[in-house]
Amino acid sequence: METAKFTMIQCVFKGERLYEVQKAMEDIDIVGMTIWEVKGHGRQMGHIEHYRGLETKVNLLPKLMLEIVVPKQDAEIIVESLLKAARTGDIGDGKIFLLPVADVIRVRTSERGETAI
Repeated sequence: METAKFTMIQCVFKGERLYEVQKAMEDIDIVGMTIWEVKGHGRQMGHIEHYRGLETKVNLLPKLMLEIVVPKQDAEIIVESLLKAARTGDIGDGKIFLLPVADVIRVRTSERGETAI
């Protein structure tokens, strides 16, 4: 199996930190990213809401997920920037996942590797 040349960084974080996360990525010249709305929970297991006198347990909390693929050697600086930008210090701040990626291909031009990022 081919050794991974790239790292996919997936960062799940609170929506209120979107501006800080985007700014942190711009500050280190990361311009290509995908961000989407997701729902989930970790140890906090959701929360209780009251609506018209009824108590409802909300298990899946709204979050955002950022996904970027970068050269393997750049991953740690990006992780450090994400940690600073996404952290509030409260429970439910999120998670960062690092996954190996063997190659990247730009669909429009068929470029491969770093030039495709």
